[in-house]
Amino acid sequence: MENIGLPLLLTTISGLSTMLGAIIIFITKKKNNNILVFSLSFAATIMFGVSITDLIPTAYISLSKHYSLLIIILFFLIGATFTFLIDQYIPETNNKENNKLYKIGIFSMLAICLHNIPEGIITFISSYENIALGLSLTIAIALHNIPEGISISLPIYYGTKSKFKALLYTFISGISEPIGGFLIYLAFRNYINDFILNFILLFVAGMMSYLSLVKLLPEALKNKKYKLTIISILIGTCIILINHFYF
Repeated sequence: MENIGLPLLLTTISGLSTMLGAIIIFITKKKNNNILVFSLSFAATIMFGVSITDLIPTAYISLSKHYSLLIIILFFLIGATFTFLIDQYIPETNNKENNKLYKIGIFSMLAICLHNIPEGIITFISSYENIALGLSLTIAIALHNIPEGISISLPIYYGTKSKFKALLYTFISGISEPIGGFLIYLAFRNYINDFILNFILLFVAGMMSYLSLVKLLPEALKNKKYKLTIISILIGTCIILINHFYF
């Protein structure tokens, strides 16, 4: 395979854009409820918005030609159920509030890692075949990866008081896009097809929807800062619309 340098670079840029979301941990010295509420609401909006405007429609358009709607819904529910089961097995800590935030960060990392792998494959292949298309995908993916980085770094930081752990988990999720996507493509390129990628997208959509609606948003709402939550959701929605229609 020749001329993979630029496609791999674009895939790396889109993946590591999650690290920009981690900048938020450096502008807060202690737990700030306003920052927490805004960030969790914003990240929930982006993750749920990506699921319902991007992942699910993309998978449905491709899979509905060969599979029933029931099968498509089933894979979405399997992703949500998988996340629920993980929730039951992550050990509790003595500080229940910090434990909830730590779980949110772990869930975000797992969901985004799984999300980033097919994203990395798609970005790499698109960039390899058409640099202009790859650049557009890189910009679009980077825009929604930044708030996804917030959804990992901030809860991990507040849950563990460790900036190193927050940065590390965010980095792992980001680097999974170029490394995971590229390596899996190389190892399984003869077996990877649109159907497999789209089933993965549905699974990830289920995980991200559960994470957004059951973990991120309720954690933000419990602080009862409803105006701030609504403002955050509106800003997140605008970014989703801009990302969806322009990129």
